[in-house]
Amino acid sequence: MEWDFEAEVWLWKSDAAWHFLTLAQDVADEIEDMPISRGGFGSLRVEVTIGSSTWGTSIFPSKEMGSFLLPLKKPVRVAEGLGVGDVCHVHLSIAE
Repeated sequence: MEWDFEAEVWLWKSDAAWHFLTLAQDVADEIEDMPISRGGFGSLRVEVTIGSSTWGTSIFPSKEMGSFLLPLKKPVRVAEGLGVGDVCHVHLSIAE
């Protein structure tokens, strides 16, 4: 399955370097309902495209956010000119 959505870049903590996107609620709900096996901490392997950058990573469920979190690597942020508060178009698919 594949999804397209918009998401805002946010920083884990004010003194941390970890940047994330929160999956759109409808996307998170569909993924949550899928009968697929998960890794540690409920993670799922995914392939992500933002702009001209495509990479493999994992998404992680967050009870606090009520969604899944997608870590945004520094090379992608730099290549796509993304910073905290920027909204980007995300194409996401579950990795085989």
